[in-house]
Amino acid sequence: MPRLTWMLRNRCPQCGQAHLFKEPNAYKLRTTAHMHKTCTACGEDFEREPGFYFGAAYVSYALTVALWVAVLVAMMVFDAWGWMEFGMFTHPGMYLTTGCTLLLVLMPVIYRLSRSIWLSIFTKTRT
Repeated sequence: MPRLTWMLRNRCPQCGQAHLFKEPNAYKLRTTAHMHKTCTACGEDFEREPGFYFGAAYVSYALTVALWVAVLVAMMVFDAWGWMEFGMFTHPGMYLTTGCTLLLVLMPVIYRLSRSIWLSIFTKTRT
């Protein structure tokens, strides 16, 4: 369970103490992608090899699909409860607008989370 917490909080996947990123706030867009080279607490290498984080694109894709599915389910539930004025299938623009807005707002978080998950997959936890 702590490993999942470390992934969600962008912490070192080995010790869980230090931040992966130099700036903890994902919405400072100039420094969103700046990562530490190694863990400041345990020395775990965050730069495995050139191109290591290209695999995080697959994780980012999965998180984006999950977001779109969650928006679809939420809109279907709210429509079934009568909370929406128009049905989703009569106005797909509402689905697209909601999904795109959420995706744009959450993109820095998804970017960092996908890198954190990808690094955690290939790191053993210290026991």
